[in-house]
Amino acid sequence: MYKTVIFLLVILMALPNYAQKIEVCHSCAITSLKEAIAQAKDYDTIIVKKGTYKAHKILVNKPLTIIGKNHPVIDGEKKGEIFTIISDHVTIDGLFIINVGSSYTEDYAAIRIKQSKHFVIKNLVLEKLFFGIYIEKSSYGKIYHNKIIGDAVQEYNSGNGIQLWYSNHIEIEHNYIEHVRDGIYLEFSDDCLIKNNVSAQNLRYGLHFMFSNNDIYQDNTFESNGAGVAVMFSKKIKMFNNTFKENWGTASYGMLLKEINDAEIIGNTFEENTVGINIEGSNRIIYKNNNFINNGWAIKVRGACYANSFLENNFLYNSFDISYNSNINDNVFDKNYWSNYTGYDLNKDGIGDVPYRPVKLFSYIVNRTPETIILLRSLFIDIIDFSEKVSPVFTPDNLLDNNPVTKKISW
Repeated sequence: MYKTVIFLLVILMALPNYAQKIEVCHSCAITSLKEAIAQAKDYDTIIVKKGTYKAHKILVNKPLTIIGKNHPVIDGEKKGEIFTIISDHVTIDGLFIINVGSSYTEDYAAIRIKQSKHFVIKNLVLEKLFFGIYIEKSSYGKIYHNKIIGDAVQEYNSGNGIQLWYSNHIEIEHNYIEHVRDGIYLEFSDDCLIKNNVSAQNLRYGLHFMFSNNDIYQDNTFESNGAGVAVMFSKKIKMFNNTFKENWGTASYGMLLKEINDAEIIGNTFEENTVGINIEGSNRIIYKNNNFINNGWAIKVRGACYANSFLENNFLYNSFDISYNSNINDNVFDKNYWSNYTGYDLNKDGIGDVPYRPVKLFSYIVNRTPETIILLRSLFIDIIDFSEKVSPVFTPDNLLDNNPVTKKISW
């Protein structure tokens, strides 16, 4: 038995020595990627030299590393999908891929990965695309340092930048995505890490995910997207240190939460959005150490939201801090900083001596009659807000921050 193990180890250690490098260029013996893939053996490396190569329906059906030198152009001529990967252990690195075909019946992608494991997609530039990188029923992959630039005009005939479908344990890091339908889209994809990406100026959502659990979203920027970020029907999500900025429009949010449970939203910045966070049917979420700056509404709570905690957040210069449409409050607001707080701190312990009521009557009125927003900042509005503060009628009596912090919180 011992000798057999030693023999197998020796064979495995020797395998890399048999891997070959195959060069592709217009003056090489092999002039096309398809030919190189056909001739390659498992774990070979294909080097694609600078130039333009017109090709589509490139099938990678064996473990290979494909590396572009000086970003050679792979031009799909809008004829359909360009790369389809159906093997484990495939790396695609350093290519410039353009002209993906578009279709009303097929989701053509620059790169599609199907039922594969341990793949790496890195250092690509994707332009003139339908879908960018499409991962389906695959796992343990890395997608990083890619630039995905679409030219989407209308939702119905545009695709997403990076899409995951029934895929788990995927790392998506340091990608830049713009002008597609949804920058990053996940559906039925668990245990993924989305980190240090920029998703901006997309038609619909910078990030959109549904039915995807135990995912981490960290240090990303979602800016100037049509509808912001949508997070739906998922649980045990962690969102740390992201920026949601300048998502403006009548149906735009920094982030929309719908049917999200047992999540952590910590250290994020929501700045200059129509609504910082719009929450519906979401429970047992911790909102902590977040900054809400210059939003129309910092937070809108639509209903059926229970056992949530809003702790040590900064609410800075929002038109409305909290909007609440229920007469029952089961959520905790504690030790937040509110720039609109006018109470006092006689014992100088940094905690206001008077509780803060974050829901204004005018916010309730605007929710029911949006046209009244034109009265914002008028003396009449100050009077009705004061009356609600003294004697709450339309908002839950216990919706208070009993320990409002008197100075902006720093972490």
